[in-house]
Amino acid sequence: MAMGRPREFEVDKALDVALQVFWRKGYEGASMADLTEAMGITKPSLYAAFGNKEELFRKALDRYVDGPGGYFQVALGMPTARTVVEHLLYEAADAVTDPNNPPGCLAVQGALCCGDAAQSIKQELMLRRANGEEDLRKRFDRAIAEGDLPEGSDAADLARYISAILQGMAVQAAGGTNRDQLRKIAEMALRTWPPTASISPT
Repeated sequence: MAMGRPREFEVDKALDVALQVFWRKGYEGASMADLTEAMGITKPSLYAAFGNKEELFRKALDRYVDGPGGYFQVALGMPTARTVVEHLLYEAADAVTDPNNPPGCLAVQGALCCGDAAQSIKQELMLRRANGEEDLRKRFDRAIAEGDLPEGSDAADLARYISAILQGMAVQAAGGTNRDQLRKIAEMALRTWPPTASISPT
């Protein structure tokens, strides 16, 4: 039986390239011409392998979550709330300033300047960030139940606080803030962990 004609490119490598383009330009800023040129493929080949631009972005985002953004899931498995936060903040500082990648975070950069045509992508990114915050809240709830965080701590407030720091670090990195400066932000946050505002007065 004759074998099908092999694809003219390696899907994983092409997806890695698309990830970089989206990361650098954002979803809306990355044109199909940008993507096909960088990936070294034709538009029909892109559609055949990945579907449309939106589907390509979602696949690139999944790859980002499993690759450069993989530190988040690793952090959730740390033994204490403090080590969770420590891992998140320091690894984020390193990830968003990695010289091998565009500065910042794909999940933050991808949603910038999204117009009406990209609302589904903006909603997708907002949902993913909300899910990450919810995972963090559940981890802090567990820490409270185990006595690892003070009784009366508000897990939702703590998760929101850490998420805001992570997003702020990503935005600052995209604006040129370097790794040492971001690690200082992480150090300051850890010096006041857990923040007293998250604990209800007795």
